[in-house]
Amino acid sequence: MSIIESKFTSEDIKSFSETIRKNYYIAPQNFDKYNVKRGLRNADGTGVMAGVTRICSVEGYYIQDGEKTPKEGHLIYRGVELTDIVEACLKENRFGFEEVVWLLLFGTLPTAAQLEFFNNTLSSCRELPSDFIEDMIMKAPSNDIMNKMARCVLALYSYDENPDGLTLDNVTRQCINLVAQLPAVMSYAYQVKRRQFYHKSMYIHPLMPGYTTAQTILRSIRSDKKFTDEEAKLLDLCLICHAEHGGGNNSTFTTRVLTSSGTDTYSAISGGIGSLKGPRHGGANLKVAQMLEYIKQDVPDTKDEGAVADELVKILSKEAGDGSGLIYGMGHAVYTLSDPRAKILKAKAKEFAMGTEYEDDYLLLETIERLTPQIIMERKGISKAICANVDLYSGLIYKILRVPTDLYTPIFTVARVAGWSAHRIEEIMTGGRIMRPAYKNVNSKKNYVPISER
Repeated sequence: MSIIESKFTSEDIKSFSETIRKNYYIAPQNFDKYNVKRGLRNADGTGVMAGVTRICSVEGYYIQDGEKTPKEGHLIYRGVELTDIVEACLKENRFGFEEVVWLLLFGTLPTAAQLEFFNNTLSSCRELPSDFIEDMIMKAPSNDIMNKMARCVLALYSYDENPDGLTLDNVTRQCINLVAQLPAVMSYAYQVKRRQFYHKSMYIHPLMPGYTTAQTILRSIRSDKKFTDEEAKLLDLCLICHAEHGGGNNSTFTTRVLTSSGTDTYSAISGGIGSLKGPRHGGANLKVAQMLEYIKQDVPDTKDEGAVADELVKILSKEAGDGSGLIYGMGHAVYTLSDPRAKILKAKAKEFAMGTEYEDDYLLLETIERLTPQIIMERKGISKAICANVDLYSGLIYKILRVPTDLYTPIFTVARVAGWSAHRIEEIMTGGRIMRPAYKNVNSKKNYVPISER
């Protein structure tokens, strides 16, 4: 029994809900009447322009004669194509996430000496404050790792000698510390959940000096601490792809909105975590994994494309899946013909899955990617270009890496804190005004009625 249910009867709650439903209703025509940009989107689906940035460019279409025209997707970090970064790391068989963090924070590609120094800096900053694990993580277990990570970030405020300082030096220090510490926070929170909610053994390994972020994660979540170089570099690739995605995505915009108020780094970053937790944002990678299981339960032979298509129709009609009517992993606010992150991860998923126990899952995802655009066009009359997004294949890669589903979205968070940090710094340096959009009140004026006359 929850705290709310222990105080109110089910009839009380039903009555409250009916009152709320009545008094929160807004007629849909009001949004058109007042030209409201719902979701901060223009009528053509493009985002309302809210600022300028030098950090990242997300490109999925171009405007020609006033019309939105699809094109292949591009994700550009500080002027450098994501695909170029990935190709260089693969060609040279090296880790790249720390290089991307440097690029996002400082605006340039690091030299070899700078990168070595930065790797050592991150490694030395990974340790959490004394007694933090016991006092802040173990004593208050959470069934949701994202929730726990947000709380831990807020708690780190109390361990900072200058938590509210907004100087460039201070905020940069805080951001680097959070980039370094979040992998440890995530893994410790997961171990505590294992013990508290799954009644399994908890294992907390000491951090290994000199390890990259990907190596640190794999070592900390495996009981035997063992992983291959190939596995670590596959996870590193995921971190690179998830590190940043422009100022307009929900979690980054949340971070910038909070930053514009003058609040501290810990509050701003925890807000980003709360946003990313949502299934319409970072939580979608877990939803893809769950959707796959729903389909496999209902379709005995997932190689039967007709049966898979019928199931996708049921999902769209809210007759199957989680009842949301969404085919997770498909479609994007900006990308039209392709999401470069999805293309990168799809290629790697295929490389690691084919010929293994994960081959059928990969082929099913490929089928979903191929069938969904046509099904959406036929069933919903939507003719716009629809492509796979980063979430369609990232979950399968985590599954191949034996990452627990509890950590799918938290790993996304560990990567994205790099982008949030860069945008926080940019907002402090260039924003200048608290973000304060307008809402039109459509309620009618009412006279106050004395309580004895109600």
